[in-house]
Amino acid sequence: MKHGKYPFILSFLALPVGLYAWLVIVPFAQAFQISLTDWSGSSNQFNYIGFENYANLFKDDRLVLPAIRHTAIILVVLPVVTIALGLFFAFMLNIGGRSRQGRIEGVRGSRFHKIVFFFPQVLSVAIIGILWKQVYAPEGFGGLITGALRAVGLPAPANGFLADKRFVLASVIAVLVWSAVGFYLVFFSSAMASIPRDLYEAGIVDGAGRFQTFFKITLPLLWDSVQTAWIYLSIIALDVFVLVYMMTPDRGGPDGASEVVGGVIWKYAFNKGEQAFASALGVVLFFAALSLAVVALRFGRRERIEL
Repeated sequence: MKHGKYPFILSFLALPVGLYAWLVIVPFAQAFQISLTDWSGSSNQFNYIGFENYANLFKDDRLVLPAIRHTAIILVVLPVVTIALGLFFAFMLNIGGRSRQGRIEGVRGSRFHKIVFFFPQVLSVAIIGILWKQVYAPEGFGGLITGALRAVGLPAPANGFLADKRFVLASVIAVLVWSAVGFYLVFFSSAMASIPRDLYEAGIVDGAGRFQTFFKITLPLLWDSVQTAWIYLSIIALDVFVLVYMMTPDRGGPDGASEVVGGVIWKYAFNKGEQAFASALGVVLFFAALSLAVVALRFGRRERIEL
């Protein structure tokens, strides 16, 4: 400290900032550089062609446009459904129980329920994809859902849910929600724990029901947490290709019914040998995620409530 406070702080920040720049910023900059070339990914020669790859982003209407449409659907559905379920379950587990001796409590066994809900978080995406691929499989291959539907006399897709264009995208979204809702239940529960119980007790004394308690007390005080969850879930929605890769036929099928932007990047980079075009798509996806975060922070801003 004898050399001053700022040199002391910089001495600790130099290594982590340097590693971050080397492992994160430099690869992003290199991807942008590659996107300005005609590099195929399999040679050491390339020519700079400017923004031609960006001008041709929509040259493949059969692959790119459906992927953008499916990604947009996931981008809307995943945050809305996951946050709604996370808030509902967190509210019930923390505040939804009966009042005992004038105190507001959650439902019985709330700690056990939190562990059960959080369990998908300890599984890798690959395991989740393989697990649910079997759950959605046809009845003849041991599919759990198709077998249960047939057992009670209800119709089920003959080739399973993932081989049916009508159900494959909804099936993937359902798995995304299932795998994410437990984390946000715990996230919202920890935020609710900081809300004084006196506020809830005062509301109940004034005649407020559970519905009014949630929208008048809980949600306004959790708005910052909801905003953070929305940003993270939006980023997950844009980066959903790993699950699609593991679950769906043809890694985005059938017939492109579950294709997403990440899948298009992968196919152009490794199947079509157009690494530069794939880099251009990746750069656009990066700026789309960054723009979503900025918009969510800017337009979701509310006056902070002090307790």
